[in-house]
Amino acid sequence: MKVILKSDIEKLGNAGDIKNVARGFARNYLIARGMATEATPAAIAWFEKGKERREKARLKALEAAKETCEKLAAVSLKFERKVGDGGKLFGSVGRADIVKGLKKSGYDVDKNAVILEAALKELGESEVEIRLAPDVSAKIKVSVLAQN
Repeated sequence: MKVILKSDIEKLGNAGDIKNVARGFARNYLIARGMATEATPAAIAWFEKGKERREKARLKALEAAKETCEKLAAVSLKFERKVGDGGKLFGSVGRADIVKGLKKSGYDVDKNAVILEAALKELGESEVEIRLAPDVSAKIKVSVLAQN
């Protein structure tokens, strides 16, 4: 089934691309979540009309993401967690914690922009990637400290 992507989807394509995908994937995932629309002749013509406007908006958003990434590179977050015997951490620091910490620092970042393979479960300092656009990312320092 041919669909027109409404938003950038990692490993599939960018907004405005026409892709041929499985019918179930298109109907149950892409169209249901508003990420794509069926590629009818009318829909294709409508998307072609707005192509230049969307490209300008995409470039503007990309510039804003680059500026934000430059500022994010200097950010360092600190989290305090309870520690048991032998330095074992109670709980962890996950994506939601990092997003809340960034919000307190003045950066409104989507939860999906935080690239974290697994929650941080050890004391110490780690680098976490924040990906604001497919080619734009920054690394921030996250410190997990023992709570007094």
